[in-house]
Amino acid sequence: MLNIADTLQQWCGEGRSFALATVVHVSGSAPLPVGTALAVDTDGIAVGSISGGCVEAAVYELCQHVLARGGPPARAAFGYSDDDAFAVGLTCGGDIEVLVQRVEPAVEPHLGTALEAVLAGRPTAVAHIVDGPDELVGRTLHVPGEGPHDGTLASGSVDLQVVAHARALLRAGRTARIDVGGAAGTCPRKLTVLVHTHAPRPRMLIFGAVDFAAALSQAGRFLGYRVTVCDARPVFTTAARFPYADEVVTDWPHRYLAATETDARTAVCVLTHDAKFDIPLLRLALTLPVGYVGAMGSRRTHEHRLGLLREAGVSEGQLARLHSPIGLDIGARTPEETAISITAEIIAHANRGTGRPLTHGTGPIHHPAQALLGLATVP
Repeated sequence: MLNIADTLQQWCGEGRSFALATVVHVSGSAPLPVGTALAVDTDGIAVGSISGGCVEAAVYELCQHVLARGGPPARAAFGYSDDDAFAVGLTCGGDIEVLVQRVEPAVEPHLGTALEAVLAGRPTAVAHIVDGPDELVGRTLHVPGEGPHDGTLASGSVDLQVVAHARALLRAGRTARIDVGGAAGTCPRKLTVLVHTHAPRPRMLIFGAVDFAAALSQAGRFLGYRVTVCDARPVFTTAARFPYADEVVTDWPHRYLAATETDARTAVCVLTHDAKFDIPLLRLALTLPVGYVGAMGSRRTHEHRLGLLREAGVSEGQLARLHSPIGLDIGARTPEETAISITAEIIAHANRGTGRPLTHGTGPIHHPAQALLGLATVP
C-alpha cells in the first residue's frame, strides 16, 4: 500500500472510505511485488496498480463491490491465460493473489499516522493481516522506526511478535510475509501478516575519488541509493567532480567506514586499488554485516590483495564475501560501462540472480522473494 501513500494519506485525513486491493502472494513472473496496492474511493476514483495493467479492470470492479456491500475482505487470484488473449489473466505468465478490503479511516486512525510518517521520510512499517480468521483479516498495525507501536492485530503477545519481526524487516528495508501464532500457549490461531516497510534509501559507499567513481555514483543514484564518495586526498574530493553523489567526504576510507552508519543493504565499492587504502578498509568492511563488498583491480592486483588481507588476519570465510575483481563480465571498458557492470553485480547479488542472459535460462523470470532476515552474514 505504500506505493500510493500520498493519496491514501489524503483520503484518511478527509475520513474518506475506500477499498484497498493488495497483492498478498506472488508466484512465477508476476509484474509487481507483494505489497503493491490499488485503491478505489467511494466516488470511483482509482489510484495505484497491482499488475501493470493486466487485471486492473477486474480488481476495480471487485473494489467497487466490496465498497458497496461492506462485510469481510474478498480474495481473487489471477494467473496466465493462453486460451483467450482478452481473458482476465496475467500475460507475463505468473500468478498473483489479491486481498480487497474496505478501509474506514475513523476505525483505524493509526493507518493515517503511518502514512504521514512515510511521506515525511521516517522509517515506518505497517503490519497487515492477510490470512487468518475472518474477523481479523485486514487489520493493520503501525510500527514506527522508533517508539511504541499503534493499533492492534490480535492479542498483546501476537502484537509484540509482529512488532519484533517488523523492526527486523525495517532494518533490512524489505517487505515480506510472516506467520505468527498457531501455538496453544500463545495464539492458537495462525495468522499470516504482510509487513509493508518504508526505510531510508540504502547506502552506496564508494571509496576512491576516480573517474570510475563519478560514473558509479550516477548509476547508484539512478538505482535509488544514497551515494557517498570518500577519499583521503582533498584535491580530488570536490562536489563539482561528483555531482550525483549525495555527499563527498575527505577522510581515510577505513576511518570513515568505522564511524558511518551501515546496514544489510549497504554496498561498499572500493575503487582505489591502492594497498595503503584498500587493506585497512577491506579488513574492516568484511567484518561488517553489509550487503555487498567489492574491490576494483586486475586479477594480479586481486591475488596480491588477498595475500595482504590474509597477512592482516582476514579469515577465508570473510574473504569469500569479497567481490573482486568487482563487477560482472560484460566486456566493460569505459567508466560508464564499468559502472553498469558493478551495479549489475550488486543487483544480482542482492536478488540472488545468476547474471546469465535470460535467453539462455528456463523457468520464471521473476524469482520469489528469498529469506529476508540475516541477509548479510559475517563469518
